[in-house]
Amino acid sequence: MEYSHDDAELVNQPIGYWTWAANKTLTAYVRGRLAAIGITQPQWWVLHQVLHSENGATRDEVIRAQQGNLDVGAGIVPDIDLLMERKLLVLDGAGRLRITEEGRALHQRAAETQRASRTLVHTGIPDEEYLITLKVLQRMMRNAGADLSPG
Repeated sequence: MEYSHDDAELVNQPIGYWTWAANKTLTAYVRGRLAAIGITQPQWWVLHQVLHSENGATRDEVIRAQQGNLDVGAGIVPDIDLLMERKLLVLDGAGRLRITEEGRALHQRAAETQRASRTLVHTGIPDEEYLITLKVLQRMMRNAGADLSPG
């Protein structure tokens, strides 16, 4: 599909295409930036979740928490295993995943990378426009039958 600057033409283009194209482009961008520092996006999600779990997390807790992230769900298990092989996560005596100092350091680098990526992607987009965009997408999703209630 070709991009148009003509509002009359653009307003008739399918939202499904543009949300797909945006998702594909932005996901590739974020994943490429994370890959450059040696971590995948699902691994970042796992490290982030374990770091912010007060008492660590079980594998099942991590899997359940990831089910909404781009349909990862149980497919996150190999990422957990790789993080353990790399000694970024360890199991404690109670069988709960804990982040190591090396894991914390990589998490910090990934967090900085994510902040820089967000800054670049949001360049020239005021918060008000971003908020309107999200609210419009949510309304369209509700109109299409999505349940956007929390939980």
